[in-house]
Amino acid sequence: MPDTIAVSGVIATDLRNVVTDERLKITSFRLASQQRRFDREQSKWIDTETNWYTIVAFRGLSENAEASLNKGDRVIVRGRLRMRDWTSGERTGMNVEIEADAIGHDLAWGRTTYRKVVRGAAAVEAAHDADAETVRDAATEAAEEAEREPVGAVATPF
Repeated sequence: MPDTIAVSGVIATDLRNVVTDERLKITSFRLASQQRRFDREQSKWIDTETNWYTIVAFRGLSENAEASLNKGDRVIVRGRLRMRDWTSGERTGMNVEIEADAIGHDLAWGRTTYRKVVRGAAAVEAAHDADAETVRDAATEAAEEAEREPVGAVATPF
């Protein structure tokens, strides 16, 4: 049984998006996870070592990651941990990989806008539903306007 792990960190590389010959969509990136601790003797916060993970997402999660994530974003990733030894000439090392089940922005550090993706027959129906599109556009516009408001201001979305 594979180990399940959840980590938070910063996307440290551009996302790499690939489609295999079998039409399998894959997105991968490197995640830097660093913890901080308070050193009482020095009376200041100290950064600990950085853990590096290769994050791999498949299929629908890959598509959503490609559309939603960027280098520098703070994210939380949950998935299956895989550790693989590697050798390249005289060099050896270990790659720590997480096959992601879920990826999301870390809301402790900022805000994001969620948009549900509709797939299959429902997507065709929704694409033809002008009323649903109008509501979606109004909600997106209201969310963008709320982000432009100064902190403490009261925004009226509609």
